[in-house]
Amino acid sequence: MSDVVELSDAELDELRSTVRSFLESKSPEDAVRKVMESESRYDPQVWAQMADQLRLPGLAIPEAYGGDGFGQAALGVVLEEMGRALACSPFFATVVLGAQALLASGDTDACARHLPGIAAGTTTAALAVAERTGAWDPEEITTRAVRRGEDGSGEWELTGTKSFVIDGASADLLLVMARTTAGPSLFTVDRGAPDLTAEPMETLDATRAMARLRLDGTPATLVGTEGAGGPLLARVLDLTAVGLAAEQAGGAARCLESSTEYAGTRVQFGRPIGSFQAVKHKCADILVQVELAQAAARESARLADLGDDGFPVAAAAAHMTCSRAYMFAASENIQVHGGIGFTWEHFAHLYFRRAKSSQLLLGGPSASRERLLERLGI
Repeated sequence: MSDVVELSDAELDELRSTVRSFLESKSPEDAVRKVMESESRYDPQVWAQMADQLRLPGLAIPEAYGGDGFGQAALGVVLEEMGRALACSPFFATVVLGAQALLASGDTDACARHLPGIAAGTTTAALAVAERTGAWDPEEITTRAVRRGEDGSGEWELTGTKSFVIDGASADLLLVMARTTAGPSLFTVDRGAPDLTAEPMETLDATRAMARLRLDGTPATLVGTEGAGGPLLARVLDLTAVGLAAEQAGGAARCLESSTEYAGTRVQFGRPIGSFQAVKHKCADILVQVELAQAAARESARLADLGDDGFPVAAAAAHMTCSRAYMFAASENIQVHGGIGFTWEHFAHLYFRRAKSSQLLLGGPSASRERLLERLGI
């Protein structure tokens, strides 16, 4: 049994209601469009309110480091609602990626140094793993980490390029996977470190900021054990898959809501289009996919909190299931809306872009299948 604070179903429902109400107020469509075109790609004031009023950044961080220790089930509720609202914030990069990488390292000093700031919302973080190909495979990491000094006992410095780093251009703290003579290892790099360049990348999904990091002898601090990056990354990938699955399930559910709302109000030939069998079938098919996605995401989060041995398999399966469901729901949502769904002015295409980018985020469908087979021992 994992030592997380359990919440009852009623408490989870209350959390969902609170977060939904907050996001409906702070992240409506016009706010999302405004923020995704800004330089920072998120609203610092809303982020501060998210931390000060709701304590969301510390939700799944252990109490020993200033958090509330509620675990993946509670975190999944928040991520579902953020996916539903297409919320532009550093939450995913900071809480799902950055905080979990620190915890997975087992480095209590690094956790004590960085996690309280993350829990309080005063520190944002980004995890830099992927390079040119976008793969999250430790074997493909070419960024090098060496020690300064003739005897190799000085400070660490990193050299290489990282791509597709979520919120990498705005994060206060960078967690970088780099290769030493012992193997892949995790390092922290401060935002203002010398010989570090962060360039925003233009990607399919404008609601999720990504950056390219160039490191040229950049000073860094080792986190955890040198050469332990492989097992650490496997743990982070499992937890990230669960968090991403929850976000995808939330987005798919919103696509279902949008489709049914439009089908009930759009009139053709003197009747709502929802009365036509073809449109009914589309909405029913979306519903099935949404139910599957929610079940997979929530079950994997439950197993994570229990510390169940089946969690890694459930995590990989959840990401695959939710990726398919979100892509299907987002595509069919556009079809239900007809011509207007293809236009820039309509919100439907933003969900489609998020669905596709989320499907590709951890290396794409082929990498997801390989992870599932690996977790199954095949």
